[in-house]
Amino acid sequence: MDSGTQSKLDEIASLKEVTFSYSPDQRTILNGLNMSFKRGQVTAVMGGSGCGKTTVLRLLGGQVVANTGKVLFDGDDIGSLTHQGLVRVRRKMGMLFQFGALFTDLSVFENVAFPLREHTRLDEAMIQDLVMMKLNAVGLRNARDLMPSEISGGMSRRVALARAIALDPPLIMFDEPFAGLDPIALGVTAHLIRDMNDALGATSIVVTHDVPETFEIADYVYFIAGGKIAAQGTPQELMRSNDLFVRQFIDAQPDGPVPFHYPGLAIDQDFGVTNISQSDGSIR
Repeated sequence: MDSGTQSKLDEIASLKEVTFSYSPDQRTILNGLNMSFKRGQVTAVMGGSGCGKTTVLRLLGGQVVANTGKVLFDGDDIGSLTHQGLVRVRRKMGMLFQFGALFTDLSVFENVAFPLREHTRLDEAMIQDLVMMKLNAVGLRNARDLMPSEISGGMSRRVALARAIALDPPLIMFDEPFAGLDPIALGVTAHLIRDMNDALGATSIVVTHDVPETFEIADYVYFIAGGKIAAQGTPQELMRSNDLFVRQFIDAQPDGPVPFHYPGLAIDQDFGVTNISQSDGSIR
């Protein structure tokens, strides 16, 4: 088997020269993007707010279609699938939405049971056992009868993870799984993502901007900026990087390739004076 064939077998999903904007008169969000997601790995997609991280997940799930290029998943071209084809493909994807997105009128148990009831013909006893197994895996078996309003944000995220893996999907996507969590809940969620990925033999795509937790669990990281891949590599490689954008992001520097000042008129033009530096707004 040649290396090219082996690479395709190791790749569960990819974006090939993908360009995307929500409408012709809006800015281009992704511009010639290339990404590869390897089977069995946790891959992080990072970048500033509004850079297109979540759009990558929407493209993979078929919620939106690329303007140009291809989005591939497990041998299927997502952009060319019919509605039935999308339904078939989405059964092989699990999704943890921002802040969990639990059904507020369903108990913890029923939230996790929902995909099993919707997409299988399993009897109630089997559903009961599967839900209890998933909840036990995230440490919430004894919270099964609680309502979403009765559990914490961190617990909600764990319930959402149990729901995302209910059908044992080969691909699990996480949209900002660490947002709004306290340090303990954040650590628990991060390690559960890694542990569940390895236990299921799944592939995980984590969209986030939280550097320490992500670098601890990810096998590979993509940074998006300006609609393109600004940097990529293992966490160890990126920590050693001298790339200015990578350093600004990792070190949380307020100014750099992503400027502190919104682009536009120089400050001396706005104030009608000539003794103010145009570069940083300081007085000479």
